[in-house]
Amino acid sequence: MSSSRLAVLVLITLSVLLTTNCSYFNRIMSRKDLVEGSIAYKERKFAEAEALFRKAAARDPEGATVEGRTAQLFLARTLHSKFIGDRQHVEYADEAIREYQKALAVDKNDQSSYKAIASLYDNLQRPDDWQKWVNGRANNAEILPQFRAEALTSLASRQNTCANEISDTEATKKKVTKDGAQIFQFSKPANPADFEKFKVCVAEGNKLIQQAIDLEPEAVRNAGNFNVATVTDDQLKATGDLIKVFESARSYRASLIIQDSRLAEMEGRTTDHDRLKQAADEAKDQFVKLSEVGRSIQTEVENRAAAKEEAENANAANANQK
Repeated sequence: MSSSRLAVLVLITLSVLLTTNCSYFNRIMSRKDLVEGSIAYKERKFAEAEALFRKAAARDPEGATVEGRTAQLFLARTLHSKFIGDRQHVEYADEAIREYQKALAVDKNDQSSYKAIASLYDNLQRPDDWQKWVNGRANNAEILPQFRAEALTSLASRQNTCANEISDTEATKKKVTKDGAQIFQFSKPANPADFEKFKVCVAEGNKLIQQAIDLEPEAVRNAGNFNVATVTDDQLKATGDLIKVFESARSYRASLIIQDSRLAEMEGRTTDHDRLKQAADEAKDQFVKLSEVGRSIQTEVENRAAAKEEAENANAANANQK
C-alpha cells in the first residue's frame, strides 16, 4: 500500500474514532447533567436545574438521543415549574410550551406533554389557544383513540359548564310540587341572548361527547367481563387507564343529556323532555357500571402492591435471621 493511501486510511480511522468518542462523551456528560439536574429539581433549586438541563439539551438540540430528548422534557418541566412559582414571568411558560412541543414531535402520543401545554394555556388565560390545541388533539387521526376521546371530553366539559351556568340559576330553576313530590322546574333565562347561548352549548357539548363515546374500544364496552384476578399487572394498568378516560366521558354524557332535557322543558317539548330524562338515567347507569369496574381494578392494584410489600418484608426478615 502506498504511503499516501495509508495516510488517508489512518486519517479516516482517526476521524471515525474521534467522532464516536466525542458522541459517547457527550452522552455521558449529558447523563451526568440529567442526574444532577434531577436532584436540583427535587430540591426545588429550579435555576440550577434549568442550567444543567440546558447544557444537556445543547449537546443534542435535535433530540436524536435518549439523553437529548430527556433533557428537552426535563427543561420544559423546570420552566413550567418556574412559571407556576411566579406567573408574571410569561416567558417561562412560552419556552416550556416550545420544549414540550419538541417532545411531541418525537412522540405524538406523549400525553404528559400534551396535557402540560393545555394546562399552560389555561394558566396563561389564553382560551383561544387552549381551544385550538385541544381541538387539534381531538381531530388528529394519528393519535390513539383514548387520547382523542380525552381531548373531546375536555372540550365537551367546557360546553357543559357553559350550559349549566345558564340553566342552574335561581332565575331559571324553581322547586315545585308535582304528584306529591318536590322537583325542579326549569324556565328560559330572561335574556334571549343567554338562551341562544345555552342552546349552542347544549348542542355542541352533546355532539362532542358523542364523538368521544364513539371511540370506546371493545375493552371498555365489555368491561363488565374483565377478570381482574387473571390478568398481568401491565394489563391491569392499561385497562384501568382506559376506563378512567371513558368513565369521565360517560359522566359528561349523562350531564349533557340532562342539560338537553332542561332545554326541552324550557321550550315546552314535554315528550322530548321525558325521553331525555330517561336517556340521562340510562347514561348514569352506564357510568356507574364502568365506575364499579374501575374501582375493582384499583382495589386489585392496591391488593397486589400490599402482597408484594408483605412478601418483600418477609424475605428481608428471613434474610436477617440467617
